[in-house]
Amino acid sequence: MHQPPGFFDSRYPTHVYKLHKSLCGSKQSPCAWYQRFVSYILTIGFVCNKSDSSLFIYNQGNDIAYLLLYVDDIVLTTTSSALKAHLITGLKQEFDMTDLGPLSYFWGISVTCTNNTMFLSQRKYIEEILTRANMEACKPVATSVDTNSKLSLHNSEPVSDLSLYRSLAGALQYLTFTGPDIAYVVQQICLFMHAPKLPHLNALKHILRYLKGTLAHGLTLHCCPSTQLVSYTDVDWGGCPNTKCSILGHCIFLGDNLISWYAKRQATLSRSSAEAEYCSVVNVVVEACWLCNLLLELHTPLQRATIVYCDNISTVYLSSNHVQRQRTKHIQMDILFVREKVATGQIRVLHVPSAYQYANIFTKGLPRQLFLDFRDSLSIRLPPAQTVGDS
Repeated sequence: MHQPPGFFDSRYPTHVYKLHKSLCGSKQSPCAWYQRFVSYILTIGFVCNKSDSSLFIYNQGNDIAYLLLYVDDIVLTTTSSALKAHLITGLKQEFDMTDLGPLSYFWGISVTCTNNTMFLSQRKYIEEILTRANMEACKPVATSVDTNSKLSLHNSEPVSDLSLYRSLAGALQYLTFTGPDIAYVVQQICLFMHAPKLPHLNALKHILRYLKGTLAHGLTLHCCPSTQLVSYTDVDWGGCPNTKCSILGHCIFLGDNLISWYAKRQATLSRSSAEAEYCSVVNVVVEACWLCNLLLELHTPLQRATIVYCDNISTVYLSSNHVQRQRTKHIQMDILFVREKVATGQIRVLHVPSAYQYANIFTKGLPRQLFLDFRDSLSIRLPPAQTVGDS
């Protein structure tokens, strides 16, 4: 703490003002803590990442360290044990902190590491949600969404307990951090948080029954030599029965590992399926460009173009055909943005059959076997078997 500018007392330069209210818990506390942490971390050789302000990078010769700050929790990884010990010692001297050892649990996410895999699971968090909903003994189901109908604002009885519905829907949003298989249906139930009806509550309970049967499943990350970005993007044109807006979805792989995904409703109407697909391609290209910049700052630049797979042939032609069409004038900026990335060799837009379009799982309900196949392709699996020597 220091005396603020304009209120400096020269007679007592080391004195500070007594606060009637603690800084912790106030609106200014996050910014004040972040500035305090950054002011120190930069003095010991770290650089603030431009793509993510909560990530700090240390690069001195052959020594590289990545530090991720989330409020007052820190995840630190280094290229050597000596560097890690040195950095932790410096942090302990500056801040009151505790070293919890190897990463095993971080903000509700359980992390299990073996020799060549990292398994991310939120089993404990799921069990807490089931207990809150009084569904600990519910009957499991095989898929996360009913394929026979879509949720809408049709006339039906409202939910009796609005706070419980909103609380459970918000909790399910956090589960999508390690559960891309429920991203689509969670996005659907969150559209009706302002006025949920009984069909929306039934869909929410269906998700919980699915989670009951997949408690042990989680997201698996592998050691992979490939550093190419491969993305899949898909659209359910006019998929929202209320607004007729399209449902967009994409997933991005770094090598064999799923690192980015989303399911969302398009903000505006699309006049054709090709237009909707192209808007989805634009979104995934924007995300891919951000990931490329992030990997560049992590000192692992990509050597090959990012592949974008789309199951709409018209969209593939639009990405490389420089002829301006009358019916594409209103999305001209988006078209030129993707064409520029394609022309410079940063992006390649290719066609993929719908049977291999993994992004379908983010835009619509799928039959059981197709859903299970796509879920496995996203590396949502059971934890790897422990072997002798794993730690």
